Amino acid sequence: SQVLLQVEICEIEGNIFRLKIDEAAPLRARYKVPDVLIKEPTTQRLFISQKEAGILVLSSVNKDYKLQVTADPFQIELQSKGETVLSMNSNGLLYFEHLQPPPSDRRPTGENKEAAASDSFKEKQEDLGLWQEKFGSFLDIKAHGPSSVGMDFSLHGFDHVYGIPQHTEALLLKNTSDGDAYRLYNLDIFGHKIHDKIGVYGSVPLLLAHKPNRTSGIFWLNSSETLVDISTKAVAEHMPSRTAAETAKQRAVPLTDVRWMSESGIIDVFMLMGPTAFDTFKQFAQLTGTQALPPLFSLGYHQCRWNYEDEQDVMAVDAGFDEHDIPYDVIWLDIEHTDDKRYFTWDRKKFQNPRKMQEHLRKKKRKLVVIVDPHIKIDPTYTLYSQAKDKGYFVKDRNGQDFEGICWPGSSCYLDFTSPEVRRWYADQFAFKTYKGSTNILFVWNDMNEPSVFKGAELTMQKDAVHYNNWEHREVHNLYGFYQQMATAEGLIRRSSGKERPFVLTRSFFAGSQKYGAVWTGDNTAEWGYLKISIPMLLTISLAGISFCGADVGGFIGDPEPELLVRWYQAGAYQPFFRGHSNMESKRREPWLFGEKNTQIIREAIRERYVLLPYLYTLFYRAHTAAEPVMRPLWIEFPGKIETFGVENEYMLGNALLVHPVTEQDAKAVSVLLPGSEEIWYDFRKLKRMENPGTLKIPVTLENIPVFQRGGTVIPLKTKAGKSTEWMMDISYELHVALDTEAYAIGELYLDDGHSFQYLHKKQFLYRKFTFHKNILSSSCTDESGQYRTTCVVERVIVLGFGQQPTFVTACSKDRKEKEVVFTYDTKTSALTLENLALNVNADWEICI
Repeated sequence: SQVLLQVEICEIEGNIFRLKIDEAAPLRARYKVPDVLIKEPTTQRLFISQKEAGILVLSSVNKDYKLQVTADPFQIELQSKGETVLSMNSNGLLYFEHLQPPPSDRRPTGENKEAAASDSFKEKQEDLGLWQEKFGSFLDIKAHGPSSVGMDFSLHGFDHVYGIPQHTEALLLKNTSDGDAYRLYNLDIFGHKIHDKIGVYGSVPLLLAHKPNRTSGIFWLNSSETLVDISTKAVAEHMPSRTAAETAKQRAVPLTDVRWMSESGIIDVFMLMGPTAFDTFKQFAQLTGTQALPPLFSLGYHQCRWNYEDEQDVMAVDAGFDEHDIPYDVIWLDIEHTDDKRYFTWDRKKFQNPRKMQEHLRKKKRKLVVIVDPHIKIDPTYTLYSQAKDKGYFVKDRNGQDFEGICWPGSSCYLDFTSPEVRRWYADQFAFKTYKGSTNILFVWNDMNEPSVFKGAELTMQKDAVHYNNWEHREVHNLYGFYQQMATAEGLIRRSSGKERPFVLTRSFFAGSQKYGAVWTGDNTAEWGYLKISIPMLLTISLAGISFCGADVGGFIGDPEPELLVRWYQAGAYQPFFRGHSNMESKRREPWLFGEKNTQIIREAIRERYVLLPYLYTLFYRAHTAAEPVMRPLWIEFPGKIETFGVENEYMLGNALLVHPVTEQDAKAVSVLLPGSEEIWYDFRKLKRMENPGTLKIPVTLENIPVFQRGGTVIPLKTKAGKSTEWMMDISYELHVALDTEAYAIGELYLDDGHSFQYLHKKQFLYRKFTFHKNILSSSCTDESGQYRTTCVVERVIVLGFGQQPTFVTACSKDRKEKEVVFTYDTKTSALTLENLALNVNADWEICI
């Protein structure tokens, strides 16, 4: 209580509040996370509405929110329309270890007795491990002493909390009072355990709380090692008496306490007040940015292995997809493609003509992704190493020498991506003239960027390593991979003079990583449990703003049995990032190696993905422009339905499709929740209305997984799959119109060239809306500024749940006369199919039934 702390509270436009606590006069500046916020948020003035001894009440601009600040004990209560939503430090767990001079600098004064007392004090300090700590054989010297910060938040009325990826854990965050806290510390954990709160490869310190009438978020902006403790309990709330005679009543209401603890930095926290889940997504995106719009090819299927052996192997695998008539877009090369693990190079024996290999893929309308890790082989003859060394671009150890660690190449140094100068230089390495053998169909995979250090404490960099501006690694650890992906994405954009969208996959991530590309869940295992846990893991990453996420299909480690592999393909086909990947020790598992029957089922799953791409690409445009997650838990779409709050074995893909992967071996049936008594659901393949929503037992065979379309939606599809996304540009469209109880439906289609930034700079895009109302299906323009032209047509429309067979159907557009439409009506399914429409996607038109 002897050190003064400065508290700043402000409101940010859009129902966001920010609290910052720092030392008023620290010995040296404390670390404040840069570059994650897209800009310094514009603050709005809070008005003092009440001021008395030790209490200050602040009101928001629109008067909806009030902040009551109490001085002793220090507490803040955030109220919305008189109801307390969030309180801070109500459990008194705020702590702030202020910076102190090291014990040796504390000069004793006065008598010898005092000096002895000081010596004793020093010993005690050192004994406590405040200035140095041992991890096995590793000594962590804390040059600036202990500097941790922490605070508790109470969420009133909430007992469902989500977020804070990345953990191999359930969707609903668990009570940690009887065990480990959730840890946010990016680590390379090979074959991570299931249901473990240890941090794995990425960290997003965003927690969401939901109850039927409100969603709120806490964004704790700190990149050092962070622990999150969660405790949910019921508390008694007094209900006001209506009459003087009536006895005061009590009711039990839930309360969730969340305690954040970080090793260093300041307290910088944003309260996202919703009130809806979609509002909180927008609020988080307002701070950290939205999902980058991916190039269309990257939404296709990716084939990866550690490692495809050589150019002939790549050609053979590529030919295998054509031979077995399976669509795919990208083949990947792991670390063995390089010259002895020197990134930006090629093994001269195995990849003698990488440019020719890429030209072959380009003719097939396919792409190549290569791995580029952050560790650089120590080798004076390796240009990248010698340049970086000369320029002083590596992370330093505590003695000022280049930090050396062991990784794939052996002894390695690690580029300091926290430096803007290093990032600029690194981005330049992707230029075609510098990266020999690369072409514009080559894209990038950033791996091992936690950073992974094989003989380091916890297999990562020591916390006392030193970065740009003399910051210790402990301050920036969770940002390291974020910065590498940022520099890589910038490099790919720059090599095309700003014209082409990049594709960069990263293993390590932080809040804001969505701006730079995709993430995946890391080194999973070929076991049923890992398929099952991948769903809540991906949902949690999606809730934290990163829509472009996936899990390695089939499991990276081990050999999946055919049934597991098939089930994983079926799940992956309906998830945002779709890549088959396997370890060097695993047997080859290209999709056609498991017998004709399994090949057929996998082919069908991948084709379903390709046919679905117009819908998926539209969802990514929504993620890019409106921060709506592509893959979302049921409760996002059904916020008032408590039965959805803990569901993690099925999910919504956008607002229209409900997907229930099969994650149990030998499953003959699955239990599916179709939420909402007022909703209508249709089997996506059989086109048939499901009787009585609720929990249904659905029989399953190995052929496919249950997928349902929600009534009231229109889904755009391609009429067939092609060899890759580029082969499909001119394939016509099909609309699936699923009617709700009012015989109404609405949907969208977003379209552009699929690869450039022309949609942004030149408004080269098309954004259409389809509405079914009063037996008329109409196509209209959603955004008039879009100028993209296409010759593509809507060839077929299927209306699900159409009550009776029509007598005739006509179609008309502005540029031509009315024409009669060929149709068929299935009395068993009530599906009406309209054929041979040839209605231009660009045009406004109507179909009257």
